[in-house]
Amino acid sequence: MEGNPNNEIPNTKMKNALLNYTLSLADNASVMSHRLGEWCGHGPVLEQDIALTNISLDDIGQARSLYQYAAEQLNNMPTTEKTNLFSDMMLNAKIAAGENLDEDDLAYLRDAWDYRSLLLVEQPNKDWAYTIARSFYYDAFMQLFYKGLQNSKDDRLKGIAEKSLKEVTYHLRWSSEWIIRLGDGTDESHQKIQTAINDLWMYTGEMFKMTDTDKAMAVAGIGVDLAGLHKDWLNNIKNIFTQATLQLPTDIWMQDGGKEGHHSEHLGYILADMQFLQRTYPGLDW
Repeated sequence: MEGNPNNEIPNTKMKNALLNYTLSLADNASVMSHRLGEWCGHGPVLEQDIALTNISLDDIGQARSLYQYAAEQLNNMPTTEKTNLFSDMMLNAKIAAGENLDEDDLAYLRDAWDYRSLLLVEQPNKDWAYTIARSFYYDAFMQLFYKGLQNSKDDRLKGIAEKSLKEVTYHLRWSSEWIIRLGDGTDESHQKIQTAINDLWMYTGEMFKMTDTDKAMAVAGIGVDLAGLHKDWLNNIKNIFTQATLQLPTDIWMQDGGKEGHHSEHLGYILADMQFLQRTYPGLDW
């Protein structure tokens, strides 16, 4: 399989782990892109509207690269191994018919419980402060993650990480500046961003939770030790919060489940929007 250092994954269990790992990363980027894209034409000022739209496009570019890689992995599997990997009938019908899958199939023909995205990325925008807080938490994590993924033994993931790191470094600079701008701004902006970072803090712990897939990929030298990123992430968060005169949330129960397919109602609404056209007109070409 292209991307693996030995040009193959040794067994079905590892094949499935790599596939799930790739899909999880793709899902995060895709859902985050959709959330940010909702601001297109609605930003507070034109410059920031364009900036957020460009970040959304970066995320969808990352998602495409990862979905393409996941599709190649699936297409290289024997039919017996990929049957019933997903719950969606349309997707399983294509697999059973021996059709090759592509990035659109994986983005638009998987149900919410087949998505492995973080709960954080599916949370609604609510207002500008919530969007900035969610972006900041995610960007700070992804910068560290892609730095680590550059050491992957999987050449394909390594290449995606190297390209994505350049993008997410800009994303983090942008969201960090807005955290400081809102936190150290007016009384109203300070209150709004503090409320947003408090409310979204409960979703940050899942980023560092090691699922069985994460553990398998880390042991194989393909993935990243997520738990090992937490200290640096927290230090970076504290540094920006100090500059923004914001308080770090404490003693908040951490939510998880997204990486195992257990999502909030928000993802269902996102997918209903994203997948409507493809499900209504299957195989539609522009």
